[in-house]
Amino acid sequence: MDTLAHPKRILIIGAGPSGIVTLRNLIKLGSYDRVEIVERRDDVGGVWYNNASDTPRWPSPAYPGLIGNVLPEFLSFSGSPFPEPPTTPHQPFPTLRETYDYLRGFAEVYLERGNIRLNTEVVRVEELEAGKGWNVTTRDWRSPDRGEIRSEVWDAVVVCTGWYDDPLWPGTPGMEDLKKKGLAVHAKWYRGPQKYAGKRALVIGNGNSANDIAAHLVPLAKDPVYRSIRRPAFKHFVSLPDVRIKDVSPVKRFILQENDKVTAELLDETIIEDIDVVFIGSGYFPNPAFLHVRSPDAPSASITPLMSQVSAQSLQSRRVPSLHKHILYAYNPTLAFVGSVMSFTPFTITDVSSTWLALIWTNEIAYPTTPEGRLQFEKERIQDIERRREIEAQETGLEASSLFTYSALGSDEEDYAADLKREIVEARPELKDVLPEWNEERRKWRQAMYPVKYQSLEWLKKQREGTPNGVHRVTDGNAAN
Repeated sequence: MDTLAHPKRILIIGAGPSGIVTLRNLIKLGSYDRVEIVERRDDVGGVWYNNASDTPRWPSPAYPGLIGNVLPEFLSFSGSPFPEPPTTPHQPFPTLRETYDYLRGFAEVYLERGNIRLNTEVVRVEELEAGKGWNVTTRDWRSPDRGEIRSEVWDAVVVCTGWYDDPLWPGTPGMEDLKKKGLAVHAKWYRGPQKYAGKRALVIGNGNSANDIAAHLVPLAKDPVYRSIRRPAFKHFVSLPDVRIKDVSPVKRFILQENDKVTAELLDETIIEDIDVVFIGSGYFPNPAFLHVRSPDAPSASITPLMSQVSAQSLQSRRVPSLHKHILYAYNPTLAFVGSVMSFTPFTITDVSSTWLALIWTNEIAYPTTPEGRLQFEKERIQDIERRREIEAQETGLEASSLFTYSALGSDEEDYAADLKREIVEARPELKDVLPEWNEERRKWRQAMYPVKYQSLEWLKKQREGTPNGVHRVTDGNAAN
């Protein structure tokens, strides 16, 4: 057993869903002297918190009116069922407010006990020598001078900051010119279609965000709304067909016109001129830039950013590197991540992940005792993903989706969670009936949500026909993006 992984003082970074359930599980299952969360915003909830009174430094990608596509039973942390939403049976998916209220209620006891420090921004986390812990530098926005810098040493750190700080932009030629002119808008900053009435719009992508933006634009924007796609969407990205949305091929390059409009040259040689705005739905990438670790090659000599361990040009760079089971940092198991991967049911995945972590750090669950052994998980997963991407490309004749990658659990979600639960139950049999069962039945149950979502969209469309601007926000439950 690795003697490093028995911390007594643990700091969690981020009070979104991943952070607060990690706090609960560490306190409930572990024997630790001190466990706390620091959160830079003024309330818990992560992307599900979008109070207009919050500081504008870190706005959520979500906004009022958002509706998820994950049903309440898949948003429930163990022992804390999600309340039945007070909405019509035709629309059973929780809203932004209902999801925030659930998270706020879950965290209330820990706020009262002082386990969560709000308005506390993490500036830098640095690994100390010889397993002596982590030096964490924070900026306290509650202090009289609004930004007092403090440093503390912790035995272990759990990063629960999620994905939605750093938008991923396509490298299409001409994109930088559009960004400088404010003609390209990433989904992170989309706040509704009203200001684009009568405008010609091009949407890049066909995931949840891109599909939602296109659907919101059609009642107001110039007809048609163009949607540039490389391949058909995953069946889980539910959206209604609309004759006012015209699907076109990928963009070859953008050209900035003299009148500050845009020309898009497509790969099939089609030219679209006089575009007023280009919306980017290409997703995000994890980037805990504050985190600095000892170089694996020279741990006593140098400190490097964690993310420098992956190539910026690689598709597989869209991951937190060197993690055993997407959670434990291979070179120092007193660093962990919860929520480092995308999943269809993220609340339940972070619950089982943090339960597993709590028992790892009490030495009740065994793990490989060398960095090389802990890196084997990452190595095998990358090899498997690359193999499956090649097979998909050969079978379809198309480039494999960028969503089919290391950092997205995809079809492996139930198997991944079942493996974690198996180890948990071997250590603590009493948790067998506390955590959900992940199996083929659950997979079918989860997949059955998508037809229900489609039906709810049809119902919402009928409701929109009676509203002045016809706008409702519908997005995915994995992220408010």
